[in-house]
Amino acid sequence: MKLAAAILLNFCLLFHTSFTNKTVSNTTTDVATIDTASHKLKTKALTFPVPPVNKLFYIQRDPNTNTIIYDLNVDNRGQLDTENPVHPYWIKYNEKGQKEELNFIQRKFAYGVVTKPLDNGKFDVRLVSYKKYPLSLMKSATDNKYHIYATIAKKEAIVTRIFVRIDGGTFWIPNVLYVEVKGTDPATGKEIMERFKP
Repeated sequence: MKLAAAILLNFCLLFHTSFTNKTVSNTTTDVATIDTASHKLKTKALTFPVPPVNKLFYIQRDPNTNTIIYDLNVDNRGQLDTENPVHPYWIKYNEKGQKEELNFIQRKFAYGVVTKPLDNGKFDVRLVSYKKYPLSLMKSATDNKYHIYATIAKKEAIVTRIFVRIDGGTFWIPNVLYVEVKGTDPATGKEIMERFKP
């Protein structure tokens, strides 16, 4: 419930980020709703842009295409900021595609992250709106680059995208039907996905 309220709060405050004059590819997400008249399940496809930037992962949700990007936070020498290793910001596709920083409420209650250093250069990462879902920031043995890892479909995977399906509710208590997490199996390179009700 806390996740739903925080996510909708920042969804309602609107995403305001994106890159102008760049061509982006799209991804399609199937969403299901119940037709209240017939009580039948209806499915429709929503199309979202895929951000053309280097990033750790990103979050999208219906009904608009504004996107939150989570990037590695490095200085001008490429060194990781160990105090704040993850930098979230908007790409406002619903506007001009401009990049925009999160505001205070979005950082503290919805889309910000809390990080904690662990051993061997790893970090525990939690979304402020849903702290019980553990993410890890660490370097891959394959490419020696930082990635965000999570357990997806009972496998450790590199997270690429999180989608939140909202169907009604209120400003503070939205009706979150499910959260979909997509990632890549580092052993096979194949995409894996899991949906859950928060």
